[in-house]
Amino acid sequence: MNILLVDDEAPARQRLRRLLTELPNAATYHVIGELADSRLTFAQCTASPVDVVLLDVRMPGMDGLQVAAQLAQLTPPPAVILITAYSEYALAAFDHHVADYLVKPVRRERLQAALEHLHLTTRLQSPPPPFNAPARRTQLQVNYRGALLTIPIATVVYLQADQKYVTVHYAGGAALIDESLKHLETEFADQFIRVHRSILIARAALIGIAKHQNGEAVAVLNGTAERLPISRRHVAAVRQVLRAGMQQS
Repeated sequence: MNILLVDDEAPARQRLRRLLTELPNAATYHVIGELADSRLTFAQCTASPVDVVLLDVRMPGMDGLQVAAQLAQLTPPPAVILITAYSEYALAAFDHHVADYLVKPVRRERLQAALEHLHLTTRLQSPPPPFNAPARRTQLQVNYRGALLTIPIATVVYLQADQKYVTVHYAGGAALIDESLKHLETEFADQFIRVHRSILIARAALIGIAKHQNGEAVAVLNGTAERLPISRRHVAAVRQVLRAGMQQS
């Protein structure tokens, strides 16, 4: 994982570099450069492959949020982790294609968690094809008012876990299915994305991200006014799915 450090304070960059060497899997992280001038970040990311930018928020010339918005124009864009002494920037990060944020002084455990989550997200977005996998279903058998009902996968908007059952929300209503959310996520990985520990959303139904009145991110769905919560750890993956959809359209 190629990492670029951007902070106008040399001691802050030195601390980040040291923390990276102290991580359990330090050998997988490569600091390919350091910048004191945030205005050079875009050029650096176009000149060499950068996977992650550890970016300070308050910098002269161009602040971190402005840089993050600029980097989002790249294809593919690097993941941006904001570093700030001010926790109020966390909510603004949702609107600037930021994968995560760390509060100064950065703790080694928090840095490790942010990088490991980015690595996991990248792997999940490109799952290897299953070997000798059985034919995937195109329909679900659900329990509706005591009878079995067949629902085409293409009509499902989202799946929501409720204790040991999963509620299938589809174009015609909602019904229960006696399967685990994890099993459904594995089987239909290219059609649904996890946005919350209890919710999978059909990629075709996902059209945007909004901010709830409590400041948390919510998913905007096609054909319904309902908004579904997106946990902070899944925001980056959801944004990448939306960007991929825009590039294909």
